[in-house]
Amino acid sequence: MRILLTNDDGIDSEGLLALQRALSPAHDVAIIAPDRNWSISGHNKTMDRPLRVTERHWEGISGWATDGTPADCVSLAALGFLGYKPDLLVAGINKGPNLGNDITYSGTVTAAMEGIISEIPSIAVSIEDYVNWQFDTAAAFITRLVRQVETHGLPPGVLLNVNVPNVPAAQVQGVEVTRLGRRIYHDVLTKRTDPRGRPYYWIGGEIPQSHLDEGTDAYAVANGRISVTPIHLDLTNHRLLDTIRQWDLT
Repeated sequence: MRILLTNDDGIDSEGLLALQRALSPAHDVAIIAPDRNWSISGHNKTMDRPLRVTERHWEGISGWATDGTPADCVSLAALGFLGYKPDLLVAGINKGPNLGNDITYSGTVTAAMEGIISEIPSIAVSIEDYVNWQFDTAAAFITRLVRQVETHGLPPGVLLNVNVPNVPAAQVQGVEVTRLGRRIYHDVLTKRTDPRGRPYYWIGGEIPQSHLDEGTDAYAVANGRISVTPIHLDLTNHRLLDTIRQWDLT
């Protein structure tokens, strides 16, 4: 297949290179990735200025770096930059998990969302840790998953969100197909003053935690298993449609 790789950690990320090396022996792999880190950027597209794209060569690999967002990288490919439309998009390997509510913040997952909006089957892959990442485990699993997608296909409008424990492959306790879990954020607003006496603010906090509900992505990864979550973009709460239709809205 002709596979597009992108990410939100930037074109120099080791996770992107690990995917390229794992997938290129069997597939035609192209890279379009941001020229800087876009972590926690959400689904952000550039419409108010031109995009700059530069060819890059490093470690025997070539690709394209853009000053746009992860979603822009996908749009470039979908709209003809490569001269063809990719058969599959793989976004990652992200340095850090994208579990539960994280998917709305993640540049990695929203790149995959842009993929399915552009009718490109898409996979997002992340490692469940924030330091000392084991990229080989995730890359090897994605190679197997891509073979399954090639064989079975994906329904239109569905992406696969994959989270991999940060352990050697021999220590992985299996693979589980999961639903999205719930994350617990500990954000804090810190007010400081710059050298000119003007206030400024930092939003930050401790590493998020998860509700470990059985059957969720967070529960699977916490128990050493690879989580595969099918996601679609229909956010409608269908159970509430009839209830709200009964409201006096006229």
